[in-house]
Amino acid sequence: MTTIAVVGAGNGLGAAVARRFGAEGFAVALVSRTLAHVEELAAGLRSGGTAASGFEADVRDTASLTVALRAAHEELGPVEVLQYSPIPAQNYLRAVGETTSADLAEAVAFSVVGLATSVEAVLPGMRALGRGSILLVNGGSAVRPRLAVTGTSVAFAAESTYGALLHEGLAADGVHVGQLIVPGAITPGHPTHDPEVLATRLWSMHAGRERFREFAEAMDS
Repeated sequence: MTTIAVVGAGNGLGAAVARRFGAEGFAVALVSRTLAHVEELAAGLRSGGTAASGFEADVRDTASLTVALRAAHEELGPVEVLQYSPIPAQNYLRAVGETTSADLAEAVAFSVVGLATSVEAVLPGMRALGRGSILLVNGGSAVRPRLAVTGTSVAFAAESTYGALLHEGLAADGVHVGQLIVPGAITPGHPTHDPEVLATRLWSMHAGRERFREFAEAMDS
């Protein structure tokens, strides 16, 4: 059995992705800053027959993140899919004139350094398997910067560039890297932004292994 590690797991998209990949036979590692929360999600998955565990880590704490992902490998099996979508903090969502250098440094650590740490932890296992997927989920500011959300505009753009380089550089190892852009809020019941709909899109990206970037819905030009 192989594992999907959901970094930034919550009740919305993370839980939906866990259910979707669990239904496809994956074990599920749920990584979050709040252990009690992901343990509760994992218990619900186990009651439905999916092997699942929760792991505590802050993506800004590289040591805890590495420990969590290595523990997931040991407990559940090698990580074949990494889904990275932690929710940005409020200080990354400030106007450009209110955003400090410390805010930007923290936003980049959150979106880029945390992702790079996660990739370092799971890539050896993917290479050993000869396959894998790294799936990123970002808001529209990743491709269209907005004055009102300077931190995510800068950090998501950097994450996008890093992801695109990984997409090109890891293809020879059998590792697909894809990014799903979700303009606006993830909203239950929405035809394109519902968590279950987005989880299915992410499954299709893993299974189809095609282009780097996809959009939940078209963005206005």
